[in-house]
Amino acid sequence: MYDLIIRNARICDGSGTAAYRGALAVSEGRIAAIGTRIDGDARTVVDAGGKVLAPGFIDPHTHFDAQITWDGLATPSLEHGVTTVINGNCSLTMAPVRAEHRAFVGAVFRQIEEMPAAAFDAGMRWNWETFEEYLAAFRDNLGINVATLAGHSMLRLWVMGEAARERSATGEEVARMQDLLRECLQAGALGLSTSWVDIDHEHRPVPCRLAAPEELDALCAVLGEYGAIMQVVPEFWDPDLLCARIDILGELSRRHGITVSFSPLFDSNATPELVPRALERVRLQTAYGARIVPQMQTRPIDVTFEFDVPTSVFSTRPTWWATILKSADETLADFQNPAIRKQLVDEAYNAMHPIAMEVHFPDFIVRRCHLPHNRALEGRSLKDIAAERGCDPVELMLDLAVEENLQTCFSAVAVGHNNLARITGPLSDPLVQVGSGDGGAHVTRFATYGDTGYLFSCFVREAGALSLEQAVYKLTGQIARNWGLADRGELRPGLAADLVLFDPDTIDRGPEIAVEDLPGAGYRYLRRASGVEQVYVNGQLAYSAEAGYADARDGKRYGKIVSGARPSAA
Repeated sequence: MYDLIIRNARICDGSGTAAYRGALAVSEGRIAAIGTRIDGDARTVVDAGGKVLAPGFIDPHTHFDAQITWDGLATPSLEHGVTTVINGNCSLTMAPVRAEHRAFVGAVFRQIEEMPAAAFDAGMRWNWETFEEYLAAFRDNLGINVATLAGHSMLRLWVMGEAARERSATGEEVARMQDLLRECLQAGALGLSTSWVDIDHEHRPVPCRLAAPEELDALCAVLGEYGAIMQVVPEFWDPDLLCARIDILGELSRRHGITVSFSPLFDSNATPELVPRALERVRLQTAYGARIVPQMQTRPIDVTFEFDVPTSVFSTRPTWWATILKSADETLADFQNPAIRKQLVDEAYNAMHPIAMEVHFPDFIVRRCHLPHNRALEGRSLKDIAAERGCDPVELMLDLAVEENLQTCFSAVAVGHNNLARITGPLSDPLVQVGSGDGGAHVTRFATYGDTGYLFSCFVREAGALSLEQAVYKLTGQIARNWGLADRGELRPGLAADLVLFDPDTIDRGPEIAVEDLPGAGYRYLRRASGVEQVYVNGQLAYSAEAGYADARDGKRYGKIVSGARPSAA
């Protein structure tokens, strides 16, 4: 007898081949049978009613590294059909971290990924140091599968201490980093992540940016020993720099026989030629034998912010950034200082950085007001309100922020990656992988989920740029193959029974909602997906639209730590 049979399903098996009407059976957490018909009984039988049955979606770019230690479900991943999340991107993870470096790592993580300090401090227990101890800290409380990269910045900090922020490594230190990376891979790390762009809480380069080329080459040699992947954040806003970085990644990939994934591949109105040029360079390196995987998100960027907490939307405007990094009292004083205020207004309209050029202050929406007499402004743009009042929109925003003691909430809507005509072609390119969603990060700034549903609603149903089967493949089989997740990503006998049942006519990213469920964090922004009906993790029902999240079975959850890294000699 099977544990589960799902009948009358439209099966998209994750390989990209044509869907068909059939059934699937599960035993002991794995797919036992699949086909047009399955005979036999099961403890649980589900009639899919013609809905799509697909492999559980894989999210390759998340930052649940801290959240997963207190939220084994990586909320709200399951609601969007995601059954495996990949953490540790952008050179950052929670291990290996020595006890004396915890404060620094926490500050860096909160700065780059915009995790509220109160929530971070309330949730983190820090009862580990090594990578193995970190995985053990949450292994038994997982309701979702987790794969974690080892962060290059963390390797440097462990080996070099404070010097990791000051200089390149010596040969002996590089050798120690190689050994440490081997330990991480043997403990279960999926690969290595690094960054050429990120800055820490003191506006200094994160440690991995101080690495000499020889150091990265040596670490890639270790990845080659294990058949492991490397994830990189390049200068995604500059076409020339990005193409130069792709050439470097191509050389590393060929020399060490590894797959390298860079993220994000970001479309910009300021540099519309960037994506075509980057893809042309990826094709060239691929033709020479490199394995380079660009990651592209599906949804436009919408950012919500208040001025009492720094937000990266202003990080490319020096005066704004310097002002909001100060204490609340100092920020309020700067907003009222005529000289500084003039600089802020001028900088709002005269941005030089390509990313900053995407952000148009007059189009900001007043999302939420603190004072009752301002509530009528909610949902309206600064431009429209300013036109009524005969004032400048940026001046209006500063006035509101001062009046409400920096607690007015604003939204910058579609501030980038929102040109569907330019995105559609690259997103459907076989070389491009769906990713860079940033789940678990920026939780008080924007809803970091919705890529899966938006892929189906916008690019399959509306634009017709991808078939249903192609979209499923991009969320499952393609990612599993690129990242070495050999037992997931397709519906085949013997593979893990990670499954999602969804309605292809209604699946969407869902509405953005504000919830208060993180200790001391105020609001965070989530998307409740629509059209996802049931999600199974390793054969167990983990989520259903009807009943919500399933309880743990026999006191245990059903998620696993997964890794594709194995010694090449094995």
